[in-house]
Amino acid sequence: MNLSLKLRLIFSFPILLLAFAFPVFAQEGDGVGTLPFSIAPYKIGEHLTYDVSFSNFMSIAHVDLQVVSRGIYSGRDSIQLRAHAQTSGVVNVALFSINNDYTTYIDPQTGLPFHSQEIVRDATRSNESSLDMNQVAGTEAIPSKLAYGGTYDFVSAFYRVRALPLAPGAVYNLTVRGDSQPYQMTLKVTGTVVIKTSVGSFTTIMTEVRSPGNTMFKNARAYFSDDERHVPVLVTARVSTGDLKVELAGSEILKQVPTAAAAPTPPLTVVAAPTPTPTPKSGPAEVISNEDWPFTIGEQLNYQVFIGSSNTPLGIATFQVRGRSRYFDRDGLYLSVTAQTTGAAAKVFVANDSMESYVDPKSLLPYRTVMKRNEGKRKVNQTLTVNQDRGSATTDRSEKIDIPVGTHDYLSLFYVARTFNITPPKRNAISLLAEGKPKTLFISSIKRETIEIGQQKIPAVALSLTTADPQSDKYQLRIWISNDARRLPLRLTCQTEIGVLRADLAILPTARQ
Repeated sequence: MNLSLKLRLIFSFPILLLAFAFPVFAQEGDGVGTLPFSIAPYKIGEHLTYDVSFSNFMSIAHVDLQVVSRGIYSGRDSIQLRAHAQTSGVVNVALFSINNDYTTYIDPQTGLPFHSQEIVRDATRSNESSLDMNQVAGTEAIPSKLAYGGTYDFVSAFYRVRALPLAPGAVYNLTVRGDSQPYQMTLKVTGTVVIKTSVGSFTTIMTEVRSPGNTMFKNARAYFSDDERHVPVLVTARVSTGDLKVELAGSEILKQVPTAAAAPTPPLTVVAAPTPTPTPKSGPAEVISNEDWPFTIGEQLNYQVFIGSSNTPLGIATFQVRGRSRYFDRDGLYLSVTAQTTGAAAKVFVANDSMESYVDPKSLLPYRTVMKRNEGKRKVNQTLTVNQDRGSATTDRSEKIDIPVGTHDYLSLFYVARTFNITPPKRNAISLLAEGKPKTLFISSIKRETIEIGQQKIPAVALSLTTADPQSDKYQLRIWISNDARRLPLRLTCQTEIGVLRADLAILPTARQ
């Protein structure tokens, strides 16, 4: 089986949720479900995001789940759940694209779904479907007679397993139904353990998950926060071709939206990328609002990198607005970028770089920067803690760098430039920390012009980036930003020893995210 097809199977949304939800109903004795049920996981406004990795492929997908509202739908009390799954990075660009939305309406007393909708998309087509399930009538519709057994889809299943008590030593026999067949699952609680993730440490309830006859996943383990919400913090499993990891990247409580209407709410079409959270001991943190940026939480911009006039990409770069929450004891916006060589270029020179920046949501000034550079034999890992009030940056080796107040890193520059007034011939100046030294960077609006990206012609504003050095335009840095409210960086170019490097936006968003 080729890699693309294998990843399609592994990272299709039902399989993704199967890897860390494992629920749905238990039949005991006379067939009536007796599993306990807690309403705590169904907190209105809860928004969870997960980052998915597979073997050496980091952040290949993300999944978002949200408890949207409670209200009347089809004449009955209901809770509306939504989910979104999307591939990202090298998988999204080079192998295949998944961008799916799911909406489910459940009974608040049992967690049972009675109506679901889904939109399944890939690079070439889109398919929309809906399904009614667990419909009851007559005396069976009396709430006291409704059992906890029934059929769950994957979205409702994710929450139903969290509604279990997850008592020490308990074993839960579960059945979850996929697209075409049911899966038998055994969930065994084995104890508590502190789990360290990329966004912090959590005290968790550790469980082992087994599925007789399922040869795709082995040694599956799910770790839930040790509180009433039972948030899945980490899920790991062994697949025949590598290790699968689904890690909590963020938790927030959004403002409550209007209650469910009498008609199905349109499926969620906005992609929310992983929104990392701080390091609480008992459960994920919560935040509420966002600023009026030209970008939103979840925006992901993928670029293909070319040399000269060649149309063969030699690398890719992915910029993401990964979330807003409390990071390192303060309100922050979490930005990231990854860049790596691909194809024939990777055989000649291997580069795999990343940068993470935690910035103030209002000023977009960084207060923490994490850089990892892996370029051939050169490897650099560095973490900077920035005090913008005192004008200093401290490395993880306790080295202090004096900087002007209001200094940006490379990544925050990418985003703050989109907020500037770029009406030609406007000129903006900022301080940039480059290679351990602060530099003055001038961003000059040259002219408006229409550029061609792929097969699209897009109105843009051309910008030049120069410094105060004697050779102010040594690298001939140029950026073309879309001339609209989104301010999308469409193209970046610079002069190097091997020629002009060009990075073009590979997947152009068709609507404001």
